[in-house]
Amino acid sequence: MEKFELIAPCHFGLEAVLKREIQDLGYEISEVEDGKVTFLGDAGAIVRANMFLRTTERVLLKVAKVKAVTFEELFEKTKALPWEKYIPQDGKFWVAKANSVKSRLFSPSDIQSIMKKAMVERLKSVYHVDWFEEDGASFPIRVAFMKDVATIGIDTSGISLHKRGYRQMTSKAPITETLAAALLMLTPWNRDRILVDPFCGSGTFPIEAAMIAANIAPGMKRNFLCEDWKHLISRKHWYEVREEAQGMIDLSVDTDIQGYDLDPEMVKGARENAERAGVDKLIHFQQRDIKDLSHPKKYGFIVTNPPYGERLEDKENLPSLYETIGERYQALDSWSMYLITAYEDAERYIGRKADKNRKIYNGMIKTYFYQFLGPKPPKKKRS
Repeated sequence: MEKFELIAPCHFGLEAVLKREIQDLGYEISEVEDGKVTFLGDAGAIVRANMFLRTTERVLLKVAKVKAVTFEELFEKTKALPWEKYIPQDGKFWVAKANSVKSRLFSPSDIQSIMKKAMVERLKSVYHVDWFEEDGASFPIRVAFMKDVATIGIDTSGISLHKRGYRQMTSKAPITETLAAALLMLTPWNRDRILVDPFCGSGTFPIEAAMIAANIAPGMKRNFLCEDWKHLISRKHWYEVREEAQGMIDLSVDTDIQGYDLDPEMVKGARENAERAGVDKLIHFQQRDIKDLSHPKKYGFIVTNPPYGERLEDKENLPSLYETIGERYQALDSWSMYLITAYEDAERYIGRKADKNRKIYNGMIKTYFYQFLGPKPPKKKRS
């Protein structure tokens, strides 16, 4: 069985969560860097990683790492790679994305065109043709330069994996599905514990939590680019993995997951999103103001992405909003609260310092994941 090196990119600061997920799938990690985890696996691993990983943006099939400080060097080194191993004669191939950090070659469009030319030269000599129709399966190449070393991979996913296929309606500042899943996995929450998101927007936190609780694979409702790579990945792998995913689902699980929002349209949209994800029976959505947040039980979790004043006119309401969050949290006996926000004064107005705080880049926005830890519930006596 041929082994490949596969690269899974993620949000900066969440590499440890993704690493654990990959290990739980049974694959060996070969490298962990800022914003990506590389691991080893066969063709079946490509399918399973796309289907089951909740916290990666995509799965790349690593072709090579090459050092290049001139375009000539980049051309020659790209041309020397065994592209025919991956791309069939009718394959459609292009350099879909190039980025460069602290490297001498920094123009994405030049990197893209030079690498494409080099690939064409290579494949011409292998397939003995002068022209490629490119009317077969797609092979988008992604290149990341870091300190003059280019990591080159082929995207197996296509549309980013955070697009699970359930979210039609989104809020003003939505949190991606992959980020929501990763943040949930950073908390000790599990399906036996209460979870409330008082600013649920389009419902991403509650829906991702319900999918984790019911063991629903994030890729169940979507397709992947590499389903067309029949020369590399047999149909059998797809049937087996879809069957494996189907067999794991448990909708009979007993959950207490709630999502509230002040905007009735948002609540309606969140319900529809949950229905599309197949978890509407596991979540209770309600129109409710943060000032009315309460819960009779102990040891629950608030996990939320409260507003942080993207618009200037919202900025002046933030102190009182975060004061309210602090007051409602204090009134909840023995709960934990996890919130992701770009608002620098969050702790000041909540009225206490977070027990833990991590910096996480959400797109280009620097956000903080504040963690206020409640006590652990007493161990249940075994009957």
